Amino acid sequence: MPAGPQRHPEPAWFKSSHSGGNTTECVEAAFMPSGVLIRDSKRPEGPWVRVSARAWDSFVSARRV
Repeated sequence: MPAGPQRHPEPAWFKSSHSGGNTTECVEAAFMPSGVLIRDSKRPEGPWVRVSARAWDSFVSARRV
């Protein structure tokens, strides 16, 4: 019996703790099995970027400096 299309879970987006307080500089991210999705919270329907978990870790580590 052939397998049908696999459903992917909807991303659970969260707002970055480093986003600006005036809501004009908000970035959201979502952890996925394939890496991390990043989008502009002002445009949730707009484009997003997928980066590897390793790239995300490097970015977060560099941001803490």
